[in-house]
Amino acid sequence: MAGTVEAATFDPVDFLEAAVPIASNEDVAEMREFLVETIESQGVDARVDDAGNTLASKGAADPETHLVFNTHIDTVSPHVPFERDQIDGHLVRIRGRGSCDAKGPLAALLSAFFAVEPAADARVTLAVTPDEEVLSTGAAALDLDADLYVVGEPTGLDVCPAAKGRFQGTLTLTGSAAHAAESDSGINAIAGLEGALAAIRTFDDDRASHPQLGSASLTPTVVSGGESTNQVPAECELVLDRRSVPPETAAGFRAELEAAVREAVPEDVGVAFDLTDRPTPFLEAFATDESHELVRTLAGAAERAGGSGVVRPFTAATEASYFSPAPVVVFGPGVLADDQGAVAHAEREYVDVDDVRRAASALSDATQRLVGRDR
Repeated sequence: MAGTVEAATFDPVDFLEAAVPIASNEDVAEMREFLVETIESQGVDARVDDAGNTLASKGAADPETHLVFNTHIDTVSPHVPFERDQIDGHLVRIRGRGSCDAKGPLAALLSAFFAVEPAADARVTLAVTPDEEVLSTGAAALDLDADLYVVGEPTGLDVCPAAKGRFQGTLTLTGSAAHAAESDSGINAIAGLEGALAAIRTFDDDRASHPQLGSASLTPTVVSGGESTNQVPAECELVLDRRSVPPETAAGFRAELEAAVREAVPEDVGVAFDLTDRPTPFLEAFATDESHELVRTLAGAAERAGGSGVVRPFTAATEASYFSPAPVVVFGPGVLADDQGAVAHAEREYVDVDDVRRAASALSDATQRLVGRDR
């Protein structure tokens, strides 16, 4: 296993160089052990709860202001080996699975967590989840009741106070089977798709766009139906991908979509829409007011650290939705994609060393201003 970081000083890049080689796409146990050892090497107690979350806190037991840093240690498959890019002997880029999603953001959050000395009335908690890329079982089990949340993801040092949600479900149209030679004796479920697709295309026509996130989207992704080439099909299924905006909820979307399709297809075609079964809530949309102190403080700190100071929506669904409606922002080094294509979840995943240090500086600056002693 990779060695732990020295207790005297915490360097986020040193941590990242040790963390990226640890495969955490199939099992996070080794990475979690390294994380716990790193936290405790800085003189802070760490614990792992029943859901596999790594938790550590500093400051008041009953605070007036409680700030939570959250990100995840699991990565997608396959594991991509660790590499260094150097120019004139200087490290400039770290490559490998998790470098930007999300061990780079984790390194920056750790730096700020270790650096801050909370005010007498403040508390800072680190909550690192084990299952963000699959079902978010860790985040769903958290019960932190905090005032402010910063979620580490690759945002290119932009501050992201909003993101669309993602729901998935299956629309089932039912009819009755018959011989294709006597098609009028049956009810063709596939023929019902004509009206269903029309309802899907127009589903959002009368909805106002969200001021931060724009319009929701609804996309058919998989279709199946029929059992024999000479038989009127009795059933047809259509999988739908929904990217939601506030205030829509998963339950509300399910009911509205089913009603819209029911109205659009023939009365003799059965209609049912079921959200994909999962043990945790869907990642719903969230939006924090851009004028909130958390957003303004982190955006200013990011600009002082060498970032753009841009405030914009995040383009992927995140566990940040589990913490809303409390104020929450997504922030970190690295990018989901660059001019050459995908970065996160791709074989070329990387993060620039300077951006890791800028993110650590920005988070430390903002944390001091929000909850630090003598703020």
